[in-house]
Amino acid sequence: MNRKISSAVAAIIASQAQSGFAQDSNAPEAGGLEEVIVSAQRRNESIQDVPITIQALTGETLSDLKVSTIDDFLKYLPNVQTGGLGPSQGNLSIRGLSVGGAILQGGGSVGQWPTVGLFLDDQGTAMPGRNLDVYAADLQRIEVLEGPQGTLFGAGAQAGALRYITNKPNHESTESYFKAGFGTTAFGANSSSLQGMLNLPLSDKLAMRAVIYNDSRGGYIDNVPSTFTRRSTDAAFQLRTNGVVPVDSVSIDNFRVARKDINDVTYKGARLGLSYNVNDDWNVLVTQSYQDLNSGGVFYEMPFGTDCPTPSNPATCSRGGPTGTTVQGVPLGKYQVNLFNDTNTRDKFSNTALTVTGKIGQLGFVYSGGYLVRDNSIVGDYTNYARGVFGAYYQCTGFAGASVNKCYSPSSVWTDVIENTNQSHEIRLSTPSDWKITGVGGIFWEKRNVNDDTEWLYKSVPECTIGGPGSCFLALDPKNTPKFASASLNNPNRRNSATGFFDDFKRTYEQQAAFVSLDWHITDKLTLTAGTRYFTSDNQMLGAAVGSFYCKNYQSGPSTVSGICTGPANGLAPYGFNLDTQPINSFTSKGFRSRVNFSWKATEDVLFYATWSQGFRPGGFNRGSSQQLRSVNRTTPVPTRGATNQWQIPFSFDSDDLVNKEIGWKTSFLNNRLQFNGAIYQEDWENVQSAIFAPQAGFGNLTIGVNGPSYQTKGISISSIWRATDRLTFETSMAYNKAELQNSPQFINNIAGTPGFGTAITETWVGTASSGGPVPVVNVFGVAGDPSALAPKFQANLRARYEWDRGDYDYYWQVGTAHQSARASSSNKLQALQMPAWTDFSLSAGAAKGNWSAELVVSNLTNIDESQYTSGSQFITVETPPRPRTIELQIGYKFKE
Repeated sequence: MNRKISSAVAAIIASQAQSGFAQDSNAPEAGGLEEVIVSAQRRNESIQDVPITIQALTGETLSDLKVSTIDDFLKYLPNVQTGGLGPSQGNLSIRGLSVGGAILQGGGSVGQWPTVGLFLDDQGTAMPGRNLDVYAADLQRIEVLEGPQGTLFGAGAQAGALRYITNKPNHESTESYFKAGFGTTAFGANSSSLQGMLNLPLSDKLAMRAVIYNDSRGGYIDNVPSTFTRRSTDAAFQLRTNGVVPVDSVSIDNFRVARKDINDVTYKGARLGLSYNVNDDWNVLVTQSYQDLNSGGVFYEMPFGTDCPTPSNPATCSRGGPTGTTVQGVPLGKYQVNLFNDTNTRDKFSNTALTVTGKIGQLGFVYSGGYLVRDNSIVGDYTNYARGVFGAYYQCTGFAGASVNKCYSPSSVWTDVIENTNQSHEIRLSTPSDWKITGVGGIFWEKRNVNDDTEWLYKSVPECTIGGPGSCFLALDPKNTPKFASASLNNPNRRNSATGFFDDFKRTYEQQAAFVSLDWHITDKLTLTAGTRYFTSDNQMLGAAVGSFYCKNYQSGPSTVSGICTGPANGLAPYGFNLDTQPINSFTSKGFRSRVNFSWKATEDVLFYATWSQGFRPGGFNRGSSQQLRSVNRTTPVPTRGATNQWQIPFSFDSDDLVNKEIGWKTSFLNNRLQFNGAIYQEDWENVQSAIFAPQAGFGNLTIGVNGPSYQTKGISISSIWRATDRLTFETSMAYNKAELQNSPQFINNIAGTPGFGTAITETWVGTASSGGPVPVVNVFGVAGDPSALAPKFQANLRARYEWDRGDYDYYWQVGTAHQSARASSSNKLQALQMPAWTDFSLSAGAAKGNWSAELVVSNLTNIDESQYTSGSQFITVETPPRPRTIELQIGYKFKE
């Protein structure tokens, strides 16, 4: 082995075998387009022969586009959207099927499973609110399968699937490449990147392929100096004290953490594959992948700061915000924020995959198994919580009316630590392709675990000392036994005294399935495909949600509605809910999800198809339900107050379902120099899972999951590739979607035996009977015809590339543009914020001689800064801009023997 490696390295250094721009692909004949092979139907086929809508970015295309992360390449995938606040912080959606409202805080506990399956080869990576941002190093291709893929890919692919397909070891040749880059970003810090690959045949049967990368991207968001002073317009004072702010209120500044370019991010990773040919029919492949994503700061900007120029006169500030009633602070500039604590994100994953392929008689056999371990942690600034309804409760003494006499520091943070594992095993059998009836079928098992520990550290009122320091968060009752049995599933340690509330939950989703898809080749031109998947799944959530009620030393005056400082001696402190002490903490789902497809090969170059397909995803659970869960302090359901209809948080929310109807075409013209593909479709999404956070509307201070809305998308997508000459190629793709709400759901009084049971709620309560009052219930979900979230009506991109050679040198230039129309951030009308349309331009040019190449790449040429995602969920409006204009020089080397 040492001799082989030494010889390979020597050959790499000495060789001038091929152009630095040359690609390892099937060269097209007579100037025709390259054939793209995909595995969307669990078998390798030309993309032009697969009767479903597929977008594919090959390894060559990814290299041409100079993209390597989800945020980089999504603009070239119309019909695929995301909404998030930074790398790995968001979920994907396809064809406008989204309710938006990215959930970061406690997302592992309360977030819905994604509607789009994200796969690394055959391994599913689904986790609520946290897409796996795989760095696109040495990929064979990225496949996007639009529409439900429930038959072949299961519950993780309700609206479609995005698949990272890695390059496998090559037994036939020694290969390597090396890339290095240095870039500069407008308004920000410099960046650098390194990437290398080595492929070696180690023997007649064994080959290895290794890739390693390190991409460090400089920050461009500035945390500018600011103060934070309580205002009479803060929601808590408006609600409880008629706008009176205690004279003795602590103000703070952020001078300790204010600095430029806070949002640097680094992708580090490696992948090793070993392929062993047992014989001519059987192969064993083992792949180990590792990645560490580490980012600082935040990736959003704040249009307004946290303070007014003159705090005593709030009128000098601008009004706005997610509810239309929040008084914003002084206007900030581009790429600026006011943060009062250091923030960071860490996302690490390790994936081990085993694939065995072979033949059993005439049937093809595939075993695919994977085990993904992912650790995700976030520390975020949460100081703006002090502006919310409940901020003053945790930070001010005597909070029961005008008697508020002191407010402590508003500085606060939130932390979220998620440990996620995904294990799956699948066995597939497939028939030979020349049978009259061909097909694929198999069995599947999967288990997902999400362990989430989220803490909100916003309590600055001194801790209660009854029972000794720290006694409140020992969570003991008078018998000295644990009050919240699951409050230490993930964190067995005593909680920080600043913790006002925390989630400690374990979620488990286990699925078993059997599936089959058959193709009946009625004639040489007409094929009927029918498939179904039978599944059974077990969904469980254990843990506790605990608040520090009764654990605050108010020093003087009456306390809040929770009473004075009493400590644990009376069994009241702290306060919360156990999920695993209830008789119902899990549910089982089962059923069939199917697909029917007709395809007609009108000519060798023209394919028409029609599809009907179904998709699904599992439901979930709510914290703090008063319907199935009981507080340790509560023995009866929440009563109605007078004649006011009330509503209780449901224990769980159900699966939602998607049905797709689609007709499409795939065509080639001009001796395969022009491809023109498209589809027209209708998607019906029923009983949609929705996350609601609406404390100002009386629905509590927790995000809750419910079912109810139904959406329909009617759309068309088109893509085209034209090799106009042997040197000039044009590529374009576009999508138009009309995604709208079909019903007008409303919250219903679900407390049996109370006035108005079963009817729509007209008002609910903020606070309590003594300190709050009824407020009208707005139609949170909207009315029929309202658009869905993160759903631009129009998306398109266009790219032109010209290649030529002169002497020993190869040259190219490339220009591209992408456009997206306006869209809303959420379907929840209390949180929906509008995001403007944008148009992005990029260009690159390069020269190569032999194995070496040099390229200049410019992204975001015109330096657009329109928000890619806007949110008000942290009590201040934030907007996520694209990375500013970046100019990068890349040097590359390739070798193949």
